[in-house]
Amino acid sequence: MPKPAPDWIARLPRHRLMAEYSMWSADLIRLADDLERIRLYADILHVDVADGHFAPALLFFPDLVARMRAETALPIHVHLMVADAVLRPQIDQFVEAGADLISIHVENANADAALTRIAALGVAAGMVLRVETPLAQAEQWLPRLDMLTLLGTAIGVKGQGLDPTATARLHQAAGLIAATGRRIVLAADGGIRDTTVPLLRAAGAETVVMGSLAFGAPDLAARMAWLHGL
Repeated sequence: MPKPAPDWIARLPRHRLMAEYSMWSADLIRLADDLERIRLYADILHVDVADGHFAPALLFFPDLVARMRAETALPIHVHLMVADAVLRPQIDQFVEAGADLISIHVENANADAALTRIAALGVAAGMVLRVETPLAQAEQWLPRLDMLTLLGTAIGVKGQGLDPTATARLHQAAGLIAATGRRIVLAADGGIRDTTVPLLRAAGAETVVMGSLAFGAPDLAARMAWLHGL
């Protein structure tokens, strides 16, 4: 399956809210079927990777991404929630598997070397902030980023409500991005509900990481028409 063009970030729409589908919420027994079901509706596929140390979950592996790459031409965003010691090899393995965007955490002590490695491998670079991490910690990295993702819930745990600081943080992040003059996609991840998405969009989110809101929708076309209309 062909990969997206190298400039796929620049081609992402600005005029509507985008949908980033969290594969953590897909039917993992019928993953290929779910990939086909969402093909016309997803803008980006979101793959969470967690090592059980940096984040409490144990989540996805490179071979799964390689199989996804063979089944879809959609951009694949790999969100690494892993300890510093394994960050470099995880970057290499997921790029080799077919990832188009690798996001690391601002809390990783070796973020500088990690972003250098991502750039050397020729894929897009992202950074994620835990909900409790001050936005100021991301500002120095913005010139090297294609996407900035703000978590709106505690890391690596499903089903939580949106943190009350999430919208203010998005608004602040949008201002920091605008000051760079660069195309950096601002993403919201966690606490994504039909009641919170309009608030996140109004605060500056360009894309939201959707789990059950997408995969559990009784009418996916109607759900996406609603989302894209925001």
